[in-house]
Amino acid sequence: MFHDILVTNWYTNPEFEIEGELSDQRIVKMAHILVDHSTGIKPGDRVVIEATTAAEDLVREVYQRVLEKGGHPHILFSMPDQDVILYRSAGPKQLDFVPTFHKLAADQFEARIRIYSETLLRGLEGVDPALQSRRQKALANIQQVILRRGATGAMRWVSTMYPTPAYAENAGMDLETYRDFFYRACHADAQTTEPVAYWQNKREEQKKHIARIEGHGLVTLKGPNVDLSLSILGRKFNNSSGYHNLPDGEIYTGPVEDSANGWVKFTYPAMYGGRAVEGVELRFEKGRVVGATAKTNQDFLHEMLETDSGARYLGEFAIGTNFEIDRYTGNILFDEKIGGTFHLALGMGYPETGSMNRSAIHWDMICDMRTDSEIRVDGELFYRNGAFAF
Repeated sequence: MFHDILVTNWYTNPEFEIEGELSDQRIVKMAHILVDHSTGIKPGDRVVIEATTAAEDLVREVYQRVLEKGGHPHILFSMPDQDVILYRSAGPKQLDFVPTFHKLAADQFEARIRIYSETLLRGLEGVDPALQSRRQKALANIQQVILRRGATGAMRWVSTMYPTPAYAENAGMDLETYRDFFYRACHADAQTTEPVAYWQNKREEQKKHIARIEGHGLVTLKGPNVDLSLSILGRKFNNSSGYHNLPDGEIYTGPVEDSANGWVKFTYPAMYGGRAVEGVELRFEKGRVVGATAKTNQDFLHEMLETDSGARYLGEFAIGTNFEIDRYTGNILFDEKIGGTFHLALGMGYPETGSMNRSAIHWDMICDMRTDSEIRVDGELFYRNGAFAF
């Protein structure tokens, strides 16, 4: 009860003081969403908190909130330029090495909170794609363990980010404008008095859309940028409402692996491994990418498609529902949630959806559906021009 009363004071005051320091109340709200809602920390839970040192103030709030909930927080900090150093200096065996403590946490801990907080977004543009692909294969086991344990409830995980100057510049905003945009998209802003309740209500709203699509078979997407069909027969839709991502807002599933047929032109640059691939067009036959072009970094696109046998198949089909995210930012954590869009992910699927596709990559690519576009499910109109049809 004491904490509940104290939290109310934090939410209603623009700033509050801890040990002589003033903290942004939006960061406190973020910590409460991540710990109370996203991962539901309970007494005794072991929690790994991953971030770069640029996100220290958010990490501090998350660390404190985990303690208040009775959990055991473990911080794994990295340097903002750590990957740049890795690819510049590491040999083959070091690129293949699976990080010990990250692997331990993935195998044993009850929760993982990952805070992306990069400061060098283009730092890897000169890196050989083959080296990046090699490193992805080494890290794939960790991600697969987290997804597998997450599907059974053995691990609760969430990925979020911290607004750095690099993210702001990439989105074409000054830092303060970007911070306002970020916290508004997370509903950790001053206008959201009960951020945890907001995401709980969002979950109930999205349940209605899932009830209309789940259990059906053929999905067809048509518009100026897409003419594609895929099957969702026997697949489960996930209700993405602040549990695995923050910001959030999407419903998604793993399509039947051999079902995608047709083409799609993605309207936003596809970001992966620190690279922007613009103008991606994919053509599918029996679930497999049989044609792939891009206006920029096409060689990188082709290299990633050769990562392994699952890289040319879809692991995800999703519809974005967050209309607070009203512009492209160059950050997939935001952009895949843009209200009025759908996205597909090449590679690894989420086991809890029924997806059986396995790959070292999971590459989201986004397509706008707000003009002359529709989605039908077994022939029935489900979505038109960026809105659900009722």
